Amino acid sequence: MTLAPHMLEDLHQSLGLPFVIDDAGRAIIAPKTTEQVALITRYANDRKLTIEIRGVGTKSSWGNRVPTDLLLDTTNLNGVQSHSWQDLTATVAAGTPWSTMQQVLAEHNQQVALDPLWPGRATVGGIIATNDSGALRLKYGSLRDLIIGMTIVLADGTIAKSGGKVVKNVAGYDLHKLMTGAFGTLGVITDVTFRLHPIPSHTQTWTITSSTPETPGKLLLAILNSQLSTQAMQLRVNANSYALDLQLATLPEALTIQFAVFETLAKQAGLDTGWHDASDTIFTAREQLLDEPGGTVIKATMLPSAISKLSTEIVKLGGSAVTQATGIMFARFNNDAISPFLELSELAKDSGNGSITVLRPSSPSSLRGSIDPASTLAQTIKVKFDPNRILNPGRFLDGI
Repeated sequence: MTLAPHMLEDLHQSLGLPFVIDDAGRAIIAPKTTEQVALITRYANDRKLTIEIRGVGTKSSWGNRVPTDLLLDTTNLNGVQSHSWQDLTATVAAGTPWSTMQQVLAEHNQQVALDPLWPGRATVGGIIATNDSGALRLKYGSLRDLIIGMTIVLADGTIAKSGGKVVKNVAGYDLHKLMTGAFGTLGVITDVTFRLHPIPSHTQTWTITSSTPETPGKLLLAILNSQLSTQAMQLRVNANSYALDLQLATLPEALTIQFAVFETLAKQAGLDTGWHDASDTIFTAREQLLDEPGGTVIKATMLPSAISKLSTEIVKLGGSAVTQATGIMFARFNNDAISPFLELSELAKDSGNGSITVLRPSSPSSLRGSIDPASTLAQTIKVKFDPNRILNPGRFLDGI
């Protein structure tokens, strides 16, 4: 939306912060502090101006896009604010690139044990807003498990702090869990405190291929039920191949024993051959899938026991997919006909207690958000946190 000249003058006088006007006629403001963010949201809320919250926009194509009056650029909220390496915690500003944060933490051989998409560009706040995670989730848990505190600016300018800065802190409400995956519709994240983990000293990755998804799916479940030191695992499927990627993190001298166990499990699953050493970069397959231009991209959740069945259906529909062993799948198709996705959604619910969300349709249509409608509770929470609907309005499911 284009702001009228008198609104631009009011914006300048009221905020006293620099801004520029983009091609859509919106004012782009890049605050440097939490207090400045609060000033912006309070100003917008009083005047019922809408705000898009954005880092570098790596996932800007996810969810619904709605025109707004202002764009709040978080990239000036940057840097590792504190690193208590003795306590295995760190507080990081929301606009910090994920890889920049990890480089600082690595100086003490520590990390936030999460492998999100496009870590070289994606910001901490954007990753949290979209609840992104990769194959490391199998060992270290979800993003919500790794966050112990957060500073949030609400729509009316209130600055709220959730959790604390020590791992055993249990004070206050877990607002940070609510903000994770909310697509910026409930508040503006300005900094986050993470629990950290040591960087493994040695890892080894193998890939095993098959002509069908059933046998690698059976092996995946067997590995989950084994005593292997599994750090990451994923199933990759397309019309031509089915591949299971396994990464172990253990001492070098234990790898021989671990591989013998893996070899036995593979043979028991019916895979006598087909495994080979692989680079750890194989776990960027999800990025490669999403980097392909065009097509419809969906995110599906399911029980691990349903991965093989859903993967088979994805291939039948002409799609390709990368699925984490925890049951989170990203799939891409060259069409957006709604009936196959509705069938997939029912299959995910029936066989794996799961759901399907369309992240990116191949073209603007009614498909986005129609597969996994938002609950009444989600609608109610939005009203409580942002009654004037100024923060990323319409970005979430069902136009929340």
